Amino acid sequence: MDEITSLQNQRVKEAAKLRERRERRKQGRTLIDGAREIERAIEAGVELLEVFICESLCQTVGCRKLVKQLESLPVRQSRVTPAVFKKLAYGERAEGIVAVAKTTERTLNDLTLPGNPLIAVLEGVEKPGNIGAVLRSADAAGVSALIVADGGTDLFNPNAIRASLGAIFSMPVCAAPAAAVRDWLVEHEIGIFAARVDADTHYTAVNLARPAAIVLGSEAEGLSATWRGPEITPIRLPMRGRVDSLNVSAAAAVLFYEALRQRERPEPSGSTVGRHP
Repeated sequence: MDEITSLQNQRVKEAAKLRERRERRKQGRTLIDGAREIERAIEAGVELLEVFICESLCQTVGCRKLVKQLESLPVRQSRVTPAVFKKLAYGERAEGIVAVAKTTERTLNDLTLPGNPLIAVLEGVEKPGNIGAVLRSADAAGVSALIVADGGTDLFNPNAIRASLGAIFSMPVCAAPAAAVRDWLVEHEIGIFAARVDADTHYTAVNLARPAAIVLGSEAEGLSATWRGPEITPIRLPMRGRVDSLNVSAAAAVLFYEALRQRERPEPSGSTVGRHP
Protein backbone atom coordinates (compact mmCIF):
# COMPACT_ATOMS: atom_id res chain seq x y z
CA MET A 1 0.00 0.00 0.00
CA ASP A 2 1.48 3.31 -1.08
CA GLU A 3 0.94 6.68 0.58
CA ILE A 4 -0.48 9.86 -0.95
CA THR A 5 -0.14 13.19 0.82
CA SER A 6 -0.49 15.67 -2.04
CA LEU A 7 -3.81 17.07 -3.25
CA GLN A 8 -2.19 17.40 -6.66
CA ASN A 9 -1.52 13.68 -7.03
CA GLN A 10 -2.79 12.68 -10.48
CA ARG A 11 -4.67 9.61 -9.28
CA VAL A 12 -6.44 11.67 -6.64
CA LYS A 13 -7.34 14.33 -9.20
CA GLU A 14 -8.77 11.72 -11.60
CA ALA A 15 -10.78 10.09 -8.83
CA ALA A 16 -12.09 13.45 -7.58
CA LYS A 17 -13.41 14.18 -11.08
CA LEU A 18 -15.87 11.34 -10.56
CA ARG A 19 -17.90 13.63 -8.33
CA GLU A 20 -19.22 15.02 -11.63
CA ARG A 21 -21.75 13.11 -13.78
CA ARG A 22 -19.96 13.98 -17.02
CA GLU A 23 -16.74 12.41 -15.79
CA ARG A 24 -18.51 9.31 -14.49
CA ARG A 25 -19.98 8.73 -17.94
CA LYS A 26 -16.70 9.54 -19.67
CA GLN A 27 -14.60 7.22 -17.50
CA GLY A 28 -17.21 4.49 -16.98
CA ARG A 29 -16.43 4.68 -13.28
CA THR A 30 -17.92 5.95 -10.06
CA LEU A 31 -17.00 6.63 -6.45
CA ILE A 32 -18.24 4.37 -3.67
CA ASP A 33 -17.99 6.12 -0.32
CA GLY A 34 -18.42 4.01 2.81
CA ALA A 35 -17.44 0.60 4.13
CA ARG A 36 -20.88 -1.01 3.93
CA GLU A 37 -21.42 0.21 0.38
CA ILE A 38 -18.01 -1.03 -0.78
CA GLU A 39 -18.53 -4.40 0.89
CA ARG A 40 -21.87 -4.86 -0.90
CA ALA A 41 -20.27 -3.89 -4.19
CA ILE A 42 -17.65 -6.59 -3.67
CA GLU A 43 -20.34 -9.15 -2.81
CA ALA A 44 -22.16 -8.26 -6.04
CA GLY A 45 -19.01 -8.79 -8.13
CA VAL A 46 -18.42 -5.11 -8.93
CA GLU A 47 -14.89 -4.51 -10.18
CA LEU A 48 -12.97 -2.21 -7.84
CA LEU A 49 -10.16 -0.33 -9.54
CA GLU A 50 -8.65 1.58 -6.64
CA VAL A 51 -9.24 2.15 -2.93
CA PHE A 52 -8.18 5.15 -0.85
CA ILE A 53 -7.94 4.67 2.91
CA CYS A 54 -7.52 7.32 5.61
CA GLU A 55 -6.44 5.34 8.64
CA SER A 56 -7.19 8.09 11.17
CA LEU A 57 -10.83 8.11 10.02
CA CYS A 58 -11.20 4.37 9.53
CA GLN A 59 -12.27 3.65 13.09
CA THR A 60 -15.45 1.60 12.79
CA VAL A 61 -15.50 -2.18 13.00
CA GLY A 62 -16.93 -2.34 9.50
CA CYS A 63 -14.18 -0.20 8.01
CA ARG A 64 -11.38 -2.15 9.68
CA LYS A 65 -12.94 -5.44 8.61
CA LEU A 66 -13.15 -4.20 5.03
CA VAL A 67 -9.50 -3.08 4.99
CA LYS A 68 -8.54 -6.59 6.11
CA GLN A 69 -10.73 -8.11 3.39
CA LEU A 70 -9.17 -5.91 0.73
CA GLU A 71 -5.73 -7.40 1.45
CA SER A 72 -6.77 -10.53 -0.44
CA LEU A 73 -8.18 -8.69 -3.46
CA PRO A 74 -6.24 -7.57 -6.56
CA VAL A 75 -7.04 -3.89 -6.17
CA ARG A 76 -4.64 -0.98 -5.80
CA GLN A 77 -4.77 0.57 -2.33
CA SER A 78 -3.41 3.86 -1.06
CA ARG A 79 -3.15 5.45 2.35
CA VAL A 80 -4.17 9.12 2.21
CA THR A 81 -4.15 12.05 4.59
CA PRO A 82 -7.38 13.55 5.96
CA ALA A 83 -7.00 16.48 3.57
CA VAL A 84 -6.70 14.19 0.55
CA PHE A 85 -9.59 12.07 1.76
CA LYS A 86 -11.79 15.15 2.08
CA LYS A 87 -11.18 15.88 -1.60
CA LEU A 88 -12.39 12.37 -2.50
CA ALA A 89 -15.21 11.78 -0.03
CA TYR A 90 -18.78 12.27 -1.22
CA GLY A 91 -21.00 13.39 1.63
CA GLU A 92 -20.76 14.14 5.31
CA ARG A 93 -20.33 10.59 6.67
CA ALA A 94 -16.55 10.31 6.52
CA GLU A 95 -15.76 6.65 7.21
CA GLY A 96 -12.21 6.77 5.97
CA ILE A 97 -12.55 4.62 2.87
CA VAL A 98 -13.49 5.45 -0.73
CA ALA A 99 -13.32 3.17 -3.76
CA VAL A 100 -13.22 3.79 -7.48
CA ALA A 101 -15.33 1.17 -9.25
CA LYS A 102 -16.16 0.27 -12.81
CA THR A 103 -19.80 0.78 -13.80
CA THR A 104 -21.84 -1.13 -16.35
CA GLU A 105 -24.95 0.33 -17.94
CA ARG A 106 -27.76 -2.19 -18.39
CA THR A 107 -30.64 -2.06 -20.84
CA LEU A 108 -34.14 -3.47 -20.53
CA ASN A 109 -33.01 -6.53 -22.47
CA ASP A 110 -30.34 -7.20 -19.85
CA LEU A 111 -32.91 -7.68 -17.08
CA THR A 112 -33.49 -11.28 -16.04
CA LEU A 113 -36.82 -11.63 -14.27
CA PRO A 114 -38.08 -14.31 -11.87
CA GLY A 115 -41.32 -16.19 -12.52
CA ASN A 116 -43.53 -13.72 -10.65
CA PRO A 117 -41.73 -10.39 -10.92
CA LEU A 118 -42.42 -7.19 -9.04
CA ILE A 119 -40.91 -4.25 -10.89
CA ALA A 120 -40.41 -0.69 -9.62
CA VAL A 121 -40.48 2.09 -12.21
CA LEU A 122 -39.49 5.68 -11.43
CA GLU A 123 -40.30 8.32 -14.03
CA GLY A 124 -38.63 11.72 -13.99
CA VAL A 125 -37.12 11.32 -10.51
CA GLU A 126 -33.99 13.44 -10.58
CA LYS A 127 -32.70 13.52 -7.01
CA PRO A 128 -30.18 10.69 -6.55
CA GLY A 129 -31.01 10.53 -2.84
CA ASN A 130 -34.62 9.68 -3.70
CA ILE A 131 -33.54 6.98 -6.14
CA GLY A 132 -31.25 5.49 -3.53
CA ALA A 133 -33.97 5.56 -0.86
CA VAL A 134 -36.42 3.83 -3.21
CA LEU A 135 -33.78 1.20 -3.99
CA ARG A 136 -33.28 0.57 -0.29
CA SER A 137 -37.01 -0.04 0.23
CA ALA A 138 -37.20 -2.11 -2.95
CA ASP A 139 -34.41 -4.36 -1.76
CA ALA A 140 -36.03 -4.80 1.63
CA ALA A 141 -39.44 -5.66 0.17
CA GLY A 142 -38.15 -8.14 -2.40
CA VAL A 143 -38.67 -6.09 -5.55
CA SER A 144 -37.20 -7.87 -8.59
CA ALA A 145 -35.77 -4.86 -10.47
CA LEU A 146 -35.86 -1.08 -10.63
CA ILE A 147 -36.16 0.86 -13.88
CA VAL A 148 -35.59 4.59 -14.13
CA ALA A 149 -37.72 6.03 -16.94
CA ASP A 150 -36.73 9.40 -18.38
CA GLY A 151 -34.56 10.03 -15.34
CA GLY A 152 -32.50 13.17 -14.93
CA THR A 153 -29.68 11.57 -12.96
CA ASP A 154 -27.28 8.70 -13.49
CA LEU A 155 -28.03 5.57 -11.52
CA PHE A 156 -24.53 5.30 -10.13
CA ASN A 157 -24.39 8.78 -8.68
CA PRO A 158 -22.42 8.42 -5.42
CA ASN A 159 -25.37 9.93 -3.51
CA ALA A 160 -27.68 7.26 -4.94
CA ILE A 161 -25.20 4.58 -3.94
CA ARG A 162 -24.94 5.97 -0.42
CA ALA A 163 -28.72 6.43 0.02
CA SER A 164 -29.32 2.86 -1.16
CA LEU A 165 -26.79 1.53 1.37
CA GLY A 166 -25.22 -0.37 -1.51
CA ALA A 167 -28.46 -2.10 -2.56
CA ILE A 168 -27.95 -0.65 -6.03
CA PHE A 169 -25.26 -3.27 -6.62
CA SER A 170 -27.37 -6.30 -5.72
CA MET A 171 -30.61 -5.31 -7.44
CA PRO A 172 -31.02 -5.32 -11.25
CA VAL A 173 -31.32 -1.67 -12.32
CA CYS A 174 -31.46 0.08 -15.67
CA ALA A 175 -32.62 3.29 -17.35
CA ALA A 176 -34.74 3.67 -20.50
CA PRO A 177 -37.26 6.04 -22.12
CA ALA A 178 -40.70 5.88 -20.53
CA ALA A 179 -42.47 4.69 -23.70
CA ALA A 180 -39.95 1.89 -24.12
CA VAL A 181 -40.44 0.81 -20.51
CA ARG A 182 -44.23 0.72 -20.91
CA ASP A 183 -43.98 -1.34 -24.10
CA TRP A 184 -41.50 -3.72 -22.46
CA LEU A 185 -43.85 -4.29 -19.51
CA VAL A 186 -46.79 -4.97 -21.82
CA GLU A 187 -44.69 -7.34 -23.93
CA HIS A 188 -43.74 -9.31 -20.82
CA GLU A 189 -47.38 -9.41 -19.62
CA ILE A 190 -46.61 -7.51 -16.44
CA GLY A 191 -49.56 -5.63 -14.97
CA ILE A 192 -48.91 -1.89 -14.74
CA PHE A 193 -50.10 0.07 -11.68
CA ALA A 194 -49.51 3.82 -11.86
CA ALA A 195 -49.58 5.81 -8.62
CA ARG A 196 -51.66 8.96 -9.17
CA VAL A 197 -53.20 11.37 -6.67
CA ASP A 198 -56.36 11.58 -8.80
CA ALA A 199 -56.87 7.81 -9.19
CA ASP A 200 -60.18 6.27 -8.12
CA THR A 201 -58.81 2.87 -7.04
CA HIS A 202 -57.33 2.43 -3.56
CA TYR A 203 -53.90 0.78 -3.61
CA THR A 204 -55.08 -2.14 -1.46
CA ALA A 205 -57.90 -2.97 -3.91
CA VAL A 206 -55.64 -4.19 -6.71
CA ASN A 207 -53.93 -7.53 -7.16
CA LEU A 208 -50.19 -7.06 -6.73
CA ALA A 209 -49.59 -10.75 -6.08
CA ARG A 210 -49.31 -11.46 -9.82
CA PRO A 211 -46.55 -10.09 -12.11
CA ALA A 212 -46.76 -6.35 -11.49
CA ALA A 213 -45.00 -3.06 -12.06
CA ILE A 214 -45.48 -0.17 -9.63
CA VAL A 215 -44.88 3.13 -11.42
CA LEU A 216 -44.18 6.34 -9.51
CA GLY A 217 -43.35 9.86 -10.63
CA SER A 218 -41.69 12.81 -8.95
CA GLU A 219 -43.52 14.60 -6.16
CA ALA A 220 -43.56 17.83 -8.16
CA GLU A 221 -44.53 16.57 -11.62
CA GLY A 222 -46.26 13.23 -11.05
CA LEU A 223 -46.53 10.82 -13.98
CA SER A 224 -46.67 11.75 -17.64
CA ALA A 225 -49.39 10.78 -20.13
CA THR A 226 -47.26 7.77 -21.06
CA TRP A 227 -48.76 6.04 -18.03
CA ARG A 228 -52.39 6.42 -19.10
CA GLY A 229 -54.26 3.88 -21.18
CA PRO A 230 -56.40 0.74 -21.04
CA GLU A 231 -53.44 -1.46 -20.10
CA ILE A 232 -52.61 0.67 -17.05
CA THR A 233 -54.41 0.69 -13.69
CA PRO A 234 -54.16 4.00 -11.80
CA ILE A 235 -54.01 3.62 -8.01
CA ARG A 236 -53.92 6.10 -5.15
CA LEU A 237 -52.70 6.34 -1.59
CA PRO A 238 -55.23 8.08 0.68
CA MET A 239 -54.16 11.54 1.89
CA ARG A 240 -56.07 12.52 5.05
CA GLY A 241 -54.17 15.68 5.97
CA ARG A 242 -53.49 19.00 4.29
CA VAL A 243 -50.63 17.81 2.07
CA ASP A 244 -51.63 16.24 -1.24
CA SER A 245 -48.68 13.93 -1.89
CA LEU A 246 -45.92 11.90 -0.27
CA ASN A 247 -42.24 11.94 -1.05
CA VAL A 248 -41.65 9.35 -3.77
CA SER A 249 -39.53 7.17 -1.50
CA ALA A 250 -42.25 7.11 1.18
CA ALA A 251 -44.97 6.27 -1.35
CA ALA A 252 -42.76 3.58 -2.88
CA ALA A 253 -42.19 1.92 0.50
CA VAL A 254 -45.94 1.76 1.21
CA LEU A 255 -46.71 0.23 -2.20
CA PHE A 256 -43.80 -2.24 -2.15
CA TYR A 257 -44.83 -3.56 1.24
CA GLU A 258 -48.46 -3.85 0.19
CA ALA A 259 -47.25 -6.02 -2.70
CA LEU A 260 -45.16 -8.07 -0.27
CA ARG A 261 -48.14 -8.45 2.08
CA GLN A 262 -50.29 -9.77 -0.75
CA ARG A 263 -47.59 -12.12 -2.00
CA GLU A 264 -47.04 -13.68 1.41
CA ARG A 265 -50.67 -14.73 1.90
CA PRO A 266 -53.07 -16.91 -0.09
CA GLU A 267 -54.52 -14.95 -3.00
CA PRO A 268 -57.90 -13.43 -1.99
CA SER A 269 -60.78 -14.46 -4.22
CA GLY A 270 -62.38 -11.02 -4.22
CA SER A 271 -59.43 -8.94 -5.49
CA THR A 272 -59.95 -8.59 -9.22
CA VAL A 273 -58.75 -5.13 -10.27
CA GLY A 274 -55.72 -5.48 -12.50
CA ARG A 275 -55.93 -9.27 -12.44
CA HIS A 276 -54.36 -11.09 -15.38
CA PRO A 277 -56.44 -13.66 -17.27
